[in-house]
Amino acid sequence: MKQNYRFLFGPLAGIILFAGIVGLALLVPGYSHVRQTVSEIGEIGSPVRIPFAMMLCAVAICILIFASAVRDLLARIGRSQLAAYLIGFMALSAAGVGVFAYPHPLHNIFGLSELVGYQAPLALAVTWRGEKGVKTLLTISWIFYVIILVAIALNLSPSMPSVWVHLRPIHGLLQRVLFAAWFGWCATVGLLLYWSSERLLL
Repeated sequence: MKQNYRFLFGPLAGIILFAGIVGLALLVPGYSHVRQTVSEIGEIGSPVRIPFAMMLCAVAICILIFASAVRDLLARIGRSQLAAYLIGFMALSAAGVGVFAYPHPLHNIFGLSELVGYQAPLALAVTWRGEKGVKTLLTISWIFYVIILVAIALNLSPSMPSVWVHLRPIHGLLQRVLFAAWFGWCATVGLLLYWSSERLLL
């Protein structure tokens, strides 16, 4: 049986995102990765608004391809496909954030919708319990999900003024930790499944 190269679109999504963030930010005068959010790179009026939107759409396509590979595998081994659909939902969020640049009203709505996609590691960890040969994958999913939860809490700190006053100077860094956790999970799961999916189907 041939290896499913669609799993490699998980790592590819993260590579495109972070290369795009770093590269495009260089073209925005005075931009700070520590203080400013990723959305500010491609906000309305930014010199890289269009490339930023294109980058996020490319990331969305990679996520969808990766999600389709996960869905097919889950279906073939008779497991819930919830994790795959949550991964796929993140593609919608990513594309929406890119197309509707900040401060468009829909930008924040699509940004908040990412909270749905962030549940994919939990869904995978819960629905794959008891499956033989996936202990490493499940452990990694739990670890990344805990990191994601902590990062989400920190990124929601603007709703807590007493906390936000201390975290605001590093808001951009906190947001990147959240992105790194979710896309790091996609990359790790993608590589693990690329190398072990054949064994799971035996």
